[in-house]
Amino acid sequence: MYEGVVQDLIDELGRLPGVGPKSAQRIAFHLLQADEPDVRRLAETLLQVKARVRFCSICFNVSEDDTCRICRDPRRDPTALCVVEEYKDVVAVERTREFKGRYHVLGGAISPIDGIGPDQLRIRELLTRLSDGAITEIILATDPNLEGEATATYLTRLMRDLGLRITRLASGLPVGGDLEYADEVTLGRAFSGRRAAE
Repeated sequence: MYEGVVQDLIDELGRLPGVGPKSAQRIAFHLLQADEPDVRRLAETLLQVKARVRFCSICFNVSEDDTCRICRDPRRDPTALCVVEEYKDVVAVERTREFKGRYHVLGGAISPIDGIGPDQLRIRELLTRLSDGAITEIILATDPNLEGEATATYLTRLMRDLGLRITRLASGLPVGGDLEYADEVTLGRAFSGRRAAE
């Protein structure tokens, strides 16, 4: 334990996701040794993010404007909608350069153990977006874990009768992986999601 403001800094850093006590301590001491202009720039950037960043009024991605750049882009396919859990998932899908449609960020996944049900997610807003009939395909890009699967199953059942093409991202073996190290679930999904060789 350190005294006063140093311990306060370590405690606050430790509250960040993915930052444990040791990492928080390392970051705190890095900041203590950094030049004052660097620390001021970091503090100012944090304050600017809180002041300027909001959520897109259409897809709920992060944006500095009322709508994000993806929703404003007229070149995006307005008939295809990729449903993701979090904002960082939009960036992950965009990095692939494979998807040319638009997004809907749910704000999480169904997780009863964490007290997150469908009402805590942006599912109502998703259904509102589907009501005008412009969207014909939904791609469910939730995480391949228990919560993501529960969310995808719930959404599929909810939208089944809307006349949409509903697809789920394929999951299976990673490129460069070895079969002997794959777990049974991953290998099973790779078999059930197999396609014709090109």
